Amino acid sequence: MSDKGIDHKPLTWRLYLIFFVMALCVVAVLLKLASIHILEKEFLQGQGDARTIRTEPLSAHRGVISDRNGEPLAVSTPVKSIWVNPKELSQESRDVELLAKELDLDVRSLASSISANADKEFLFVKRRLPPAEADRVLALRIAGVYARQEYQRYYPQGEIAAHVVGFTNVDDVGQDGLELAYDTWLQGVPGRQQVMKDRRGRVIRELDTIQPAQPGKDVELSLDFRIQNLAYKELKAEFMARDAKGASVVIMDVKTGEVLAMANQPSYNPNNRGTITDFSALRNRAVTDLIEPGSTAKAFTVAAALESGMFTAETLVDTNPGRMRVGRNWVTDATTRDINHGLLTVQGIITKSSNVGASKIALAIGPQALRSVLAKVGFGESTGSGFPGERGGVLPNHRRWSDIETATLSYGYGLSVSALQLAQAYVSIASGGVKKPVSLLKLNSVAVDSMPQERVFSEEIAHQIMSALETVVDDGRGGGAIAANIPFYSVAGKTGTAHVVGSTGYVSNLYNTFFVGYAPASDPRIVVVVVVNELSGREHYGSQVAAPIFSKIAGGTMRILNVPPDRINEAELLNLSAL
Repeated sequence: MSDKGIDHKPLTWRLYLIFFVMALCVVAVLLKLASIHILEKEFLQGQGDARTIRTEPLSAHRGVISDRNGEPLAVSTPVKSIWVNPKELSQESRDVELLAKELDLDVRSLASSISANADKEFLFVKRRLPPAEADRVLALRIAGVYARQEYQRYYPQGEIAAHVVGFTNVDDVGQDGLELAYDTWLQGVPGRQQVMKDRRGRVIRELDTIQPAQPGKDVELSLDFRIQNLAYKELKAEFMARDAKGASVVIMDVKTGEVLAMANQPSYNPNNRGTITDFSALRNRAVTDLIEPGSTAKAFTVAAALESGMFTAETLVDTNPGRMRVGRNWVTDATTRDINHGLLTVQGIITKSSNVGASKIALAIGPQALRSVLAKVGFGESTGSGFPGERGGVLPNHRRWSDIETATLSYGYGLSVSALQLAQAYVSIASGGVKKPVSLLKLNSVAVDSMPQERVFSEEIAHQIMSALETVVDDGRGGGAIAANIPFYSVAGKTGTAHVVGSTGYVSNLYNTFFVGYAPASDPRIVVVVVVNELSGREHYGSQVAAPIFSKIAGGTMRILNVPPDRINEAELLNLSAL
């Protein structure tokens, strides 16, 4: 058969129609692609980024706190905090139970917290985990569970420097001590970075750092950790042996006013504060607790006497018969037995620690002359150390002074000071009558040279007081604090014992005991204050309790600082040569 008679026009028309429709489809696709890539590119890219690209915070670590020799006292270590998105977290109890088990949390509490924040997208579950522990949690691949890198403060020296350094809270903000005082300086500035996440919220790529994190600035303290460690251990040993309520020690550099050590008992471990039951242990007693200084104030009573011109160092004062009546009250030279020192020189009043002698001087020169000297050496005002919670103490200024108020002020009752104030006051004596500003930061030579030199009494008067303080530890000259002596070094200082004030007045059998001294006496390098709080029993005097602690701490400090011995006789020199 032949197909000559068949008409092919309808078939050709249909093919053209199909080709035309296909061409239109191709053109439509091309137009759509052009629209997507040219006209709608920015909008669509923004929509895609909104679903995959996130801005994450970059944590900044705090600055390092170190001692004057670079020994770290507070550092920041990287940790991870686990958080959840309650909207993404599966409501199945199995996931919550698994998460609670891995984090060692109570299942019910965790479930309740997640339920209460169901409308939120962020909820911390557990903060500051070691990275390895956090990675184990993430390995469970529970939907809606994430980790954020943070920094945790770590204190390598633990309780030894806790009261000075202080601590931070869970958000790494300073809460106490120098962590609080220099919080603004130590804090870093957080940064921001862009990351790409998958649909499960996992970071698959870090894209760009929008703002780099800026670490905090470092702080170098005046403390010498070697001396701090020595002071802390010696103080703790005596504190525990004496069953005292508290104790403090402060060591200051006479030349610069820097605090080389400051320790307290009881103490605490800043790395494990959750175990603290006695919150009084958090207190830096050396700057926050006020005490009546007792007989340590007699050095300034004598300074006021010499400054008045009414007395010289050799002026005799009659203390017979060891007690005197002041109005309706009695002043005695002992609380437990009759003591009569008879005729004493003004310097001898310090040697024998005579309350009667000090009272007679104060009544002769008047209260304002005595108070003026006490104010000049820093009593009644803050030392300016910058330590949070530092108290300035109390130095009374009555409109009318009674005789008994004047008398008791002369031997350290009726005023209150901190251990740091007492140290600064004795630096004024050991430096030849010049008051030095207190510094908890390391000072360079320029800072030391630019320090204000406030002369509080003349160099001559300072040396007369220093001579008297040397006799306190000299058994051959009648001193009673021979336990404060240090082998191969000359020492000077003063004991003090004061009744503790209770709710109804002074407690008859409870005492605060002190020793404040300096070494070497020939060229003072350090001042050491030792305070032991609320002692009872037969041994409660400064010469019995605080003086031996001073000897151990000051002696060790001399060796640490390589201070040359200034009191070696020929026999001792031979013994040293034989070693």
